[in-house]
Amino acid sequence: MSDRDAFSHNSYSDAGRVRLMHHDARWRQEFEQTRSGLLQGCQGRVVAVEHIGSTAIGGVIAQPIIDAVAVIADPVDFRDAVLLTEGLNYRTAAPPEWAEDGRRQQLVLNKPRYSETTHRVYFVTQGSPLLQRAIQFRDHLRGNPAMAIEFEAAKVDVWRQVEGDASGYEAGMVEVFEHFQPA
Repeated sequence: MSDRDAFSHNSYSDAGRVRLMHHDARWRQEFEQTRSGLLQGCQGRVVAVEHIGSTAIGGVIAQPIIDAVAVIADPVDFRDAVLLTEGLNYRTAAPPEWAEDGRRQQLVLNKPRYSETTHRVYFVTQGSPLLQRAIQFRDHLRGNPAMAIEFEAAKVDVWRQVEGDASGYEAGMVEVFEHFQPA
């Protein structure tokens, strides 16, 4: 059985476990709805929303979580944008290790559905290194299908090594992201 065959659209995870699944073409539509909701719901405070992460890369096995970066032009609007988004059923969450940037204002909000996170939004101000790194990484893998497959294999290897443990997976993925960063 290949790595790709090891996953099912119908597999559900236990708490604290990472679930991976084959790419779902509906993720793009989910993102577009998320983008629209954030742009409208934040009443002009969010000026751009970008789809990042594995769900933004066609054909790649991913956690079924739509990751997005919401860009706030004026740092003064940061708190209001977050509060408005919380009103859309998002909850504040700790940023993953790879996303931490102590020099700039940023925050992560998750949207749960039936106790599982389905959407994750990283709020940043314009010029954020997180935004630049995430877009560059996404575009690099989109433009290099062979590398995207290597990335997928590395991700599956980490998942198998930690037997789906969420904290182990996050720690292992830090190295994978570093390895696959564009030159």
